[in-house]
Amino acid sequence: MKLVIHGKNIEITDAIREYVHQKIEKAVSHFQNITNEVDVHLSVARNPRINTRQAAEVTIYANGNVIRAEESSENLYASIDLVADKISRQLRKYKERRQEHKTQPIPTNEAVVAEPVADLIGDRTPELPGEVVRTKYFSMPPMTVAEAQEQLQLVGHDFYMFRNAETGEINVIYERNHGGYGVIQPRNPNTNGQTNGKNGKTANVAVPEKSKV
Repeated sequence: MKLVIHGKNIEITDAIREYVHQKIEKAVSHFQNITNEVDVHLSVARNPRINTRQAAEVTIYANGNVIRAEESSENLYASIDLVADKISRQLRKYKERRQEHKTQPIPTNEAVVAEPVADLIGDRTPELPGEVVRTKYFSMPPMTVAEAQEQLQLVGHDFYMFRNAETGEINVIYERNHGGYGVIQPRNPNTNGQTNGKNGKTANVAVPEKSKV
């Protein structure tokens, strides 16, 4: 198993490196057969108004899937402890899902309820942030909406970008404020404002509620 440690606004001392190895290796010790690489990012916020200033983020690449956890506190070592516990729970959930998929048939139909396409920007002009603080590159193999929803839970973000296996287009699945999940699809200018998807509209996906970690 490959473990890489990165630091932002912090020097990775031998003591910190040893502590990370001790905690993270223990957290993934029972899942090394599915773990290919572990990336650990440690950072310290320079803004004095932020109480939880020291963060630890762990990203695990497991058999083509990405599992992520992040925690922050006023103490770096405490943040490492918290994220180690969280990533261990995420790995346990991932392993349980794999075992369930092996014993249960995969449904062929997805429950999707169509709803009108929302105009997210109105008359505003789309603008990028003034400063790009981080750039990420990742592979995007085709997957179903259900598979993308599982990936969303594993990475711990509010949204997940994926290539739709049915249409070949780039979609985004996200958590809705009032519960459930939604899917953002690209708009085709030649179809009177509708999307290229089968329903021609942004979909509200009827998937199980996200498990609490």
